[in-house]
Amino acid sequence: MLQKTYDSQICSLARALELVGERWSLLIVRDALFAGVTRFNDFQHNLGIATNVLASRLEAFVDAGIMERREVHGSPRQHTYALTAKGRDLAPTLVALTSWGDRWATDGEPPILFHHADCGAAVGVETTCARCGAVGHDGVQVAPGPGMPAEYLADRRPARPPQP
Repeated sequence: MLQKTYDSQICSLARALELVGERWSLLIVRDALFAGVTRFNDFQHNLGIATNVLASRLEAFVDAGIMERREVHGSPRQHTYALTAKGRDLAPTLVALTSWGDRWATDGEPPILFHHADCGAAVGVETTCARCGAVGHDGVQVAPGPGMPAEYLADRRPARPPQP
């Protein structure tokens, strides 16, 4: 089983996985973002997720600021769950992961297509350079950013480029 936190990792991807890396998390966000699902029972029905797991995920999303719980007017015991800006910012991640799944994890044609609401054209995600435009995975390098702790840099040997 994967650990819940990645304390030894100095990496924003590791921090993101702590928030949305559990099995059902991105499917919940998908349904909220693209299908407009907001009610607990609708998430449960659509996903077939156990109610205790769903309750835990929604609570974690609320605690992390990915969703906010709203009381249903006139029914103080009923709530809806709405994505915050932080949650909506996961849209490109979902589009990219779906595209990867269409290529590597789906038999046949893509089961879901993303289109721009205004013009109907296909939506996709690509890695781009601010100066040159689209780049492939082999054109991307990593370097320490301004948030990298100085003590971590002192303990690390320089990374070597991959050998052919």
